[in-house]
Amino acid sequence: MAKGHKPVAGSRAYWPKKRAKRIYDTFRSVEQSEEAVLLEFAGYKAGMTQVIYNDSRKNSPTHGHDLTEAVTVLDCPPLFVCGIKFYRKSGNILKDAGNVMSEKLPKELARRTSVPKKAGKQEASKKDKYAAKIPDNYDDLRLLVCTKPRESGIGKKKPELFELRIGGNKEEKLNYAREKMGSEISPQEVFKEGDWLDVKSVTKGKGFQGPVKRFGVTIRGRKHEKKRRHVGNLGSVGVGRVLPGKLAMPGQLGFQTRTEYNKRLLKIGKGDSEPSTPKGGFVNYGNIKGNYLLVHGSVPGPKKRLIMMRKAIRAPHERELVEVKKIIIDSQQ
Repeated sequence: MAKGHKPVAGSRAYWPKKRAKRIYDTFRSVEQSEEAVLLEFAGYKAGMTQVIYNDSRKNSPTHGHDLTEAVTVLDCPPLFVCGIKFYRKSGNILKDAGNVMSEKLPKELARRTSVPKKAGKQEASKKDKYAAKIPDNYDDLRLLVCTKPRESGIGKKKPELFELRIGGNKEEKLNYAREKMGSEISPQEVFKEGDWLDVKSVTKGKGFQGPVKRFGVTIRGRKHEKKRRHVGNLGSVGVGRVLPGKLAMPGQLGFQTRTEYNKRLLKIGKGDSEPSTPKGGFVNYGNIKGNYLLVHGSVPGPKKRLIMMRKAIRAPHERELVEVKKIIIDSQQ
């Protein structure tokens, strides 16, 4: 009996390692909520520092002791709600069903996309003036928001434009979106201290690299023929071919979209009430002017990269409050 042949099986992990299509991405799924609340947010990566906090975990061997941990500081200026995006379901696919844009839009948005001309004055109330533009048949809707980089330390003018999901049923989502139309949303409205977060961003780009740096291939010995930083034999000499993803080959490294799960939110800073910027500012970033988040550990991406955040979809524990006693603000220059 002939032997069965199955050349491709199993997970290919992150292959192929291509450059990201866009410098920021959005989540494909979020934690479902029965309340009409915003489930996602975004902020700029300012840098890393250290905090001293008290360990309040009961079963921890360091319970009651002060610990020093590395944290990532995310600069989170408010997001401006530009409009509402409607979708209609066609099987398992969401198709565009139109959108409604706010009459009040920031002037910097014209640097990102074409801005509609201002309509004439309407005497209708804020809740009803967009009713005529809402499609009759739609299955889902999302908020269309843009960032305000002028209020951050990033030092640029062109904002980012993306969609954010809302919890609740269809009617509650529409009422929430109408209330937020043309206004700003702060991180305090989305997250609370002690929440578990999932972060998504584009990693640092490292360009075209060889297999040793790209995959950790062992460097060949001194007496090996020809190349040393190479994988050696790629396969048969005949008509065979090299299956992509089966052998370590040189190529693009970095600048790829990655998601990291279960990052604990240690603190939400409100404006300039507490110092969070090192003396002299963060290197290659500057000073934080408004709200900020302290996330335990590291976050993928370089400084100034836009980091997408959501409530953790598979949190390991319930919300854990952390008492941050001190933020290290020594100069990093």
